[in-house]
Amino acid sequence: MGAEQNSHFESRIRLATSADVPAIIVVVNAAFSIETFLEGTRTDEKRMADMMAKGEFLVAEDGSGRIVASIYTETNGERGYCGMLAVDPSHQGSSLFRRMAKAVEEHCRNRGCTHLDISVLNLRPELPPVYRRMGFVEVGTEEFHLTQRLKAGMDAHCIIMRKQL
Repeated sequence: MGAEQNSHFESRIRLATSADVPAIIVVVNAAFSIETFLEGTRTDEKRMADMMAKGEFLVAEDGSGRIVASIYTETNGERGYCGMLAVDPSHQGSSLFRRMAKAVEEHCRNRGCTHLDISVLNLRPELPPVYRRMGFVEVGTEEFHLTQRLKAGMDAHCIIMRKQL
């Protein structure tokens, strides 16, 4: 691994503040730009404000303090939820994806959660195997709650996956 990739291991993961929202939006929209089935971008100021009102984001900063990854989380008693795990495209292929997933598990465990849920859009068939390797199992499906429109002719649902913490 070159020095560029080794710097990913040095990144600091912390709880996001409202001042981080613009940088999180950039990372999320860049990371999810492959989701060509959605109209528009993955998130914006309003959606982020709604999410920040309900839950929290963890962010990873590189050595210069730039946000290069984020993950959303909510806790409710013994249940934790995480979603919208995003890694800046220039940092994908490093350990950041797995580090962010581990950080959110620890975050939820520290808040008393014994299980962690994630919902994966069925239009992203490459993701369930990734989460299975991380210990998640499919437990059901649910309706895709639209925060933005799907392109014409597209239909989607969420696959609910759960992991015991």
